[in-house]
Amino acid sequence: MERIILQKLVEWKNSPYRKPLILKGVRQVGKTWILKEFGKRYYENTAYFNFDENTEYKQFFQTTKDITRILQNLMLASGQHIEADKTLIVFDEVQDCPEVINSLKYFCETAPEYHVACAGSLLGIALAKPSSFPVGKVKFMQIDPMNFTEFLLANGDENLASYMAGVEELTAIPEAFFNPLVEKLKMYYVTGGMPEPVLMWTKLRSVDAMQDALMDIITAYERDFAKHPQTSEFPKISMIWKSIPSQLARENKKFLYKAVKEGARAREYEDALQWLVDARLVHKVFRNSAPGLPIAAYDDLSAFKIYLADVGLLRRMALLAPTAFGEGNRLFTEFKGALTENYVLQSLIPQFEAVPRYWTQNNPPYEVDFLIQYENDIIPVEVKSDTNVTGKSLKKYKELFGDKMKLRVRFSLENLRLDDDLLNIPLFMADHAGKLIEIALGKK
Repeated sequence: MERIILQKLVEWKNSPYRKPLILKGVRQVGKTWILKEFGKRYYENTAYFNFDENTEYKQFFQTTKDITRILQNLMLASGQHIEADKTLIVFDEVQDCPEVINSLKYFCETAPEYHVACAGSLLGIALAKPSSFPVGKVKFMQIDPMNFTEFLLANGDENLASYMAGVEELTAIPEAFFNPLVEKLKMYYVTGGMPEPVLMWTKLRSVDAMQDALMDIITAYERDFAKHPQTSEFPKISMIWKSIPSQLARENKKFLYKAVKEGARAREYEDALQWLVDARLVHKVFRNSAPGLPIAAYDDLSAFKIYLADVGLLRRMALLAPTAFGEGNRLFTEFKGALTENYVLQSLIPQFEAVPRYWTQNNPPYEVDFLIQYENDIIPVEVKSDTNVTGKSLKKYKELFGDKMKLRVRFSLENLRLDDDLLNIPLFMADHAGKLIEIALGKK
């Protein structure tokens, strides 16, 4: 499979200011595979050390800070060869090894000629704990589920991916590309972007194997909940997790603690929710009261929406059968908006530095699905799951904040076009939103 993050890893390798790398991402997203593939393609060899499988390796980091001695011990114990500038050193499953993470400081300061990359499950949780951390001595990189473009490449649709990458004008996409892309997007909603389910579909064409792979991932995540240091939090994490499909199925998708458990209060459950956010299993999108910079200054911390890390996982957790996508099933119709919003958010997060927000107003009710910060502009985003694009919220937003707004964006199954200050982006081009916004703002 082709992963776009490979390009970033090559830039890291070639940087004169290279620091040891920490690769973050949820379990099963492909961290180990991408590091091994990167080593195979761009280094003479890869020295791989898994601290879950070989717990005895940890002692090499506990007894000394001398990088030369640490590497000698690792080579002798594993039989692997390490050569400066020619070997990619991969430390895997380091989430429970603070000494290994701390050693990155000494790799950076005393042995920069060694190329070191770390990965691990629940690294976001481990790094959130107060401990000795090599601040300023590491480079962080995030690997997310495969986006729609990567799904197309895995599915053998390089022509469709190349076409979208080559779009430089805001003109209609020809039907010869538009219609196949809509059909492929439906399949992406089914599989999501986790590599194993994608592989089961694109290589085996097995719906059953793809369904099983998704359920295996969900089960693995649920087992991880027990790794919370306080066992009392485990049932709370589990209840929040299982409530997410029903939270998103409601017309008003604002997260409600009482939808987790009758009588539940924020102070009882907020730590459990934060665990899921730190693990990056869910994305937390705050309500924003008005467009302004910095965007976080206008957050309403009491109102937020929760989305899953992957649209395929959401579809599987909602027990929505893949057949629903082909037969106009009523369940799919009701849940289509939630899946589409989750997909769009999943596509936007890697493209923009600030996590998107959303905006609402009551009496009468208006809601803009997302607000994104593009450079120094706040851009309102509306998400429509089909070709029905009538909606009053973007118009109302313009009435209220028109003097602070250069562009409005709508995702739908309408074709690509710019109408005055309203940019319509076909849903299948969500990966290219940043580029299309740039073109639109340049044109205006």
